[in-house]
Amino acid sequence: MTTAARHVWPTVRSIPVSAVTDARPPGHLKAARIEQVAGVSGTGRDTAGGAHTGAGRDTAGAEHTRRASGVGTAGARPRGARARMNPAAELGFSGDPGQHGDQGDGMLHAQRTWDATLATNRLDDLGVNTERQRVETRDVTACVGLLVDGWPEDVRRCVESVIEHTGARVLVLDLGNVEGAGDVLDVLAERHPERIAVWHVAEAPHWRGGTATWGESRAKLLHLDDSEVHVLMETGLELRGDALTPLVAAVNEGAVAAGWRGAEPSGDTWVEADPGEVRALTGGIIAVRRAQALAALPEDATYGRHADLRLSLALPGELVVPHGHAPVLPLSSHDVPGEYADRESRRNYEEVLRALHAS
Repeated sequence: MTTAARHVWPTVRSIPVSAVTDARPPGHLKAARIEQVAGVSGTGRDTAGGAHTGAGRDTAGAEHTRRASGVGTAGARPRGARARMNPAAELGFSGDPGQHGDQGDGMLHAQRTWDATLATNRLDDLGVNTERQRVETRDVTACVGLLVDGWPEDVRRCVESVIEHTGARVLVLDLGNVEGAGDVLDVLAERHPERIAVWHVAEAPHWRGGTATWGESRAKLLHLDDSEVHVLMETGLELRGDALTPLVAAVNEGAVAAGWRGAEPSGDTWVEADPGEVRALTGGIIAVRRAQALAALPEDATYGRHADLRLSLALPGELVVPHGHAPVLPLSSHDVPGEYADRESRRNYEEVLRALHAS
């Protein structure tokens, strides 16, 4: 396919959105979690919109209020239904809440837990858990959204890795055909027409002297997508395995978003978080419920650095980092050095701090 054969829209804003795709109820995606397991205060909002708050602690030890889940009623647990009464039973312990067991059985229980952990790790190594997650999420629609601003070789490797290792569709917004990256996309789209859709605009990225901003461009990708789970991915990454299924599975199980790297606030800085529920997601791959991302995305962000933190703080629900190894290879840094990047990064981070302190 030649460059002359493609349709190029003048601006990001001029690309038409043929239908409102976020108004319909979810197809196969389970409802987001609206409460914690037994013994922990409920969080989120109930189906009538009433707020529930639960006290948590950030890494500095300060109490904060958990955010609401912000999801609809489709697939949600009926009001009045009880949480799991004994989650320990799911780990192989007694299912009787009144049974405390022999105090001398502590070593036996510890050994069983250790054996179960080793077995789980072995299953992870063999890919059994990921295959199970594929089956469980086979009907959940997911799409990878890419914002292309140059680096054609990285773009090729990034897109080809998504095609090779996942079943997700790829939706790409090419800003200005910088360094011929748009030409590379056309070749890939011609090779995989059922998997890749490319939108070209004449606008160059704002951070490269043009007028197309990060927030407006990412918002356009969200509106063009009609999937239940939208994956924000950077083109400076290459998948070395199925890095998406565990994230989609986490979202399907109730998280509003999932990624392979998490962050927790520590004063006015952020530190990397352990797997599990986190305050923010970073790392260049974030799977998010598309309907919630539409309202939370910082459309005023002209630059992408720290915009993931802003998105995370605005999302109404649990953010999760799965356990396990992320099969992702960084290709190169796509940060644009200079006064513009420094200024816009500071502006994004100031918004992050305001949102953090307000919460």
